[in-house]
Amino acid sequence: MSTAPVPTELRLHRKSRVLELAYGDGRRFELPCEYLRVYSPSAEVRGHGPGQEILLVGKEKVAIAAVEPVGRYAVRLRFDDGHDSGLYTWEYLYELGDEQDQKWQDYLGRLDEAGYQRKETPEESEDS
Repeated sequence: MSTAPVPTELRLHRKSRVLELAYGDGRRFELPCEYLRVYSPSAEVRGHGPGQEILLVGKEKVAIAAVEPVGRYAVRLRFDDGHDSGLYTWEYLYELGDEQDQKWQDYLGRLDEAGYQRKETPEESEDS
């Protein structure tokens, strides 16, 4: 049985392409759609074992088209690029929020190693 907290609130902000999760202990995570897409728990992204992960590029503008509950333990995120496999369990979503800075920097590093230059989104330019 998972000990990860279950979100008390889950809100999709379509314009800013962010999934916001709130928890009973006061923690809040704002997870960009691109981040959720490139860290999809699906075999298509993760592969079938360690070292088989697929680096996704060109997902700067991806959005979530739908959030669908799956039982009491997960959600399925349907992205506007057609990706909809992989269940985001409460435990995995909490991990993505808790480790967001580290995982995002790892992703950016892998993009850099691959020679891919991310296209900044309008929301990111406003933050700069």
